This record gives sequence, structure tokens and C-alpha cells, in this order.
Amino acid sequence: MDWMWWVGAAIALGIVEILILDVVVLMLIGGALAAALAAALGAPVWLQVVVGCATSVILVVTLRPWVLRQLRQRVPLTETNAAAQVGRHAVVVADVSEAGGRVKLVGEVWTARLEDDGLPGSPVLPVGAEVQVLRIDGATAVVAPVNAASAP
Repeated sequence: MDWMWWVGAAIALGIVEILILDVVVLMLIGGALAAALAAALGAPVWLQVVVGCATSVILVVTLRPWVLRQLRQRVPLTETNAAAQVGRHAVVVADVSEAGGRVKLVGEVWTARLEDDGLPGSPVLPVGAEVQVLRIDGATAVVAPVNAASAP
């Protein structure tokens, strides 16, 4: 009858794994199932606990790194949201300077400002100029003219 408790623990850990998507909990499920097997074979409770803990540690140390490598190879990292905009080209729709302006980026109008180069008399990019997004600061695209963005 002890094995049912271990299977119940494995099911509860399975729910936790689904919620947090961490491979460590998956290894704990393996330990709980090993303890359930030990209980079904008639092992005393202290041995069930030792088998469950030992199996969990062995799985975390040996199997988890391999599983993580496999997952990373199959799922390429794709930038999303603001991070995906870095490097894209945009068109100025309201004059852009170091103080601010607006650009049209992938069909949306973003607030923008020129990269601060530290030189006095900052330039102003006119409407229609093409710029490249260098980074996103909050909700503002930091841009540079396309010819200056490609220069080293």
C-alpha cells in the first residue's frame, strides 16, 4: 500500500513539472517511481526513501544535462517582442534627434532618438530618412542613420 503514496507523489510532482517546466522536477518523479517500485517489492520505508533520494540524485547528475542539451538543440532561440526589433531598419516619420522623434518600424510607429555620440550640435534626421535600430530603451528605439549604423 506504501507504493500508492509514492505514485501519488509522482503525480503531484508531474503537475508541478507541467506548471514550472523545469527538468529537475522530472528527475524527482523518477525517484518517486523508484521508491514506489521498492515499496511494491516489500522494502521498509527507510529503504524506500533512500532508493527514491539516490535515484533522484543520480538522475539529476547524469540524465538532466543530457536532456537539457537535447532540448536546446531542438528548440532554436528566437528573439521576440522588443529584442526582435534590434538591427531592423525603420523610416523616420517625425524628425529624430538625440532629444526624440518618431520612426515607423515594422508597420508600427515608435518613439525614437538618435544614439548620443557625445559631440556638440547633434544632427537631426529628416522625415523619410532610413535608420537602423541599435537597441531598445524601454519603449524608445535608439537609432542611427543606416550609413552610420553599418560603419565600424
